[in-house]
Amino acid sequence: MKLTPTKINNYLLLKLPSAWFCGVRLKEISTEKSRVEVKFRWINQNPFKSMYFAVQAMAAELSTGALVMQAIQEKPEKISMLVASMNAEFLKKATGRISFTCEDGNKLHETLKKVVENKAEGRLCELKSIGKNEAGEVVAIFNFNWTLKAKY
Repeated sequence: MKLTPTKINNYLLLKLPSAWFCGVRLKEISTEKSRVEVKFRWINQNPFKSMYFAVQAMAAELSTGALVMQAIQEKPEKISMLVASMNAEFLKKATGRISFTCEDGNKLHETLKKVVENKAEGRLCELKSIGKNEAGEVVAIFNFNWTLKAKY
């Protein structure tokens, strides 16, 4: 089954409703990159009239996690995925429509190749998601360390 934005967004509604209600939506996915958008609204604001950091984190995580899910789905082996750590840098107030893009698909595929070759050992793969506003200005940078391990 090929992952599409519609399938992932329906999954959000059923399994991660807080992300769905806050407006987090996958807009684009390929083997190399994925893009998630979230619009600043009343439900996802903080007291400082900008987007709450946790909503930005949900969108950024989805941009990396969707890539991981898709790459794992393409493999015949069963592979587990889990966020091991995350760090973020907030550079500008997040208002309007924020687009989080992860373009680390090639890096992810190299890591998965090593996971399949050495099934006994898990691997960390750091994936970066960059959040930009409608003017193209970077508002936040997130780095997620995903633990990938073959199940046997």
